[in-house]
Amino acid sequence: MKYDSNIIDDSFTIRMALAKLNNLVYKDSLTLFVINNAHQLIGTITDGDIRRGLLNGLTLDDNITTVVHTNFRFLKASNIALEELAKFKEKEISLIPIINDEGQIKRIINLRHTKTILPLDAVIIAGGEGRRLRPMTENTPKPLLKVGDKPIIEYNIDRINFFGIHHLNITIKYLGQQIIDHFGDGQSRGLRINYIWEKAQALGTIGSLTLAENLIHDNVLVMNSDLLTNIDFEDMYNTFVQTEADMIVATVPYEVKIPYGVLETDGSQITSLKEKPTYTYYSNAGIYMLKRRLIELIPKGQKHDATDLMMTLIQNNYKVVQYPILGYWLDIGKPEDFSKAQEDVKHINFT
Repeated sequence: MKYDSNIIDDSFTIRMALAKLNNLVYKDSLTLFVINNAHQLIGTITDGDIRRGLLNGLTLDDNITTVVHTNFRFLKASNIALEELAKFKEKEISLIPIINDEGQIKRIINLRHTKTILPLDAVIIAGGEGRRLRPMTENTPKPLLKVGDKPIIEYNIDRINFFGIHHLNITIKYLGQQIIDHFGDGQSRGLRINYIWEKAQALGTIGSLTLAENLIHDNVLVMNSDLLTNIDFEDMYNTFVQTEADMIVATVPYEVKIPYGVLETDGSQITSLKEKPTYTYYSNAGIYMLKRRLIELIPKGQKHDATDLMMTLIQNNYKVVQYPILGYWLDIGKPEDFSKAQEDVKHINFT
């Protein structure tokens, strides 16, 4: 847990708690969470609570429970509501404990570093060979190629984390052990990372979801690992929920400018004339949110792309909607894309 240094036992003295506050790694998170023998959260402590206790006659050797604040705020891990999260923001409470049904802390988030908490599992597809980027990918998997000062995939992991998505699966195949060695289990980032090996054959851009056995939420975010983007996952999720979609597909607008006048006709008769029109089309951006139950529609053990699933859903009258990306997006597939990314990353805000 990233903020485990903020947790103390209820046997602490005030002196011990002060020392703990003084030694906290994250100086913007000066709150301690007090737990009992059953590891249940019983209250919080700040330096203000201690100061008021000392002014009221307590000593440094008194037990911390004499100043503990028991009317604390928290979120339940089983039912994280965005409306409740908004109340924390309104009251400018930055450090929030997430507890389970037994009252034990599952994780602690800091709203200064996390925008929201989206109830999603995430799957990053990272098993491709990156053949078009050879020789760079001969000994390094494409997701670990550096753009600026960190690997391509790390921008996506950090962004997922920024939106409070903490259950992450990474599908791997080509040189996959390097990705495991680089990110480990994700605990240092406040994440829980699981790896899905595509052992027998490559399973396409969504086929590996059939191997994901630890999904806990009803909805899943799926994205390609070789994207560089500052997409707003919260806005995309809200659109997904508000439209009551079964699947939402992030798209990138693509304009086609016709350098001539275009005639519209009905048979041989001209009905209108558009002078040098511009047409806007929307391309698949390789980022999706879908209901977890739809994974049952994906064939097991064979290559299956996200576009295959989209067509299945459309043909069977499921609701598939689009989400136009208004920010930055780049698919790093070719050497020229990789070069562009090296320049763009100097100017794009990813947090």
